Amino acid sequence: MDETRLGAVEARFADIIWQNAPLSSGELVRICAQQLEWKKSTTYTVLKKLCERGIFQNQEGTVTPLISRRDFYARQSQRFVEENFDGSLPSFIAAFASGGRLSNQDLADIRRMLDEFDKED
Repeated sequence: MDETRLGAVEARFADIIWQNAPLSSGELVRICAQQLEWKKSTTYTVLKKLCERGIFQNQEGTVTPLISRRDFYARQSQRFVEENFDGSLPSFIAAFASGGRLSNQDLADIRRMLDEFDKED
């Protein structure tokens, strides 16, 4: 997949597709007119760009994702950790937690997730 960073507007557009897929390109135009106040040409221009980047496809007037929202943002997260923390997830977590941003519930959720991943191995 090509570079897949999304700007704020592209992310809103992508979320519309992920939430409604599969959908007709006409329906996408209607939703974007309502939610983003876009014209038909703007919708098709942005859709074409995201299709070229391998995120969505528009075949025979039906728009579908080529990658799920979860997988897309997982790849973004991995890239961020690689680029900014030399690929070290513990370094990222230490930096994130140093601001006191983790609640007791967050910690419990993280422990539970780690235990689940540990069981899978």
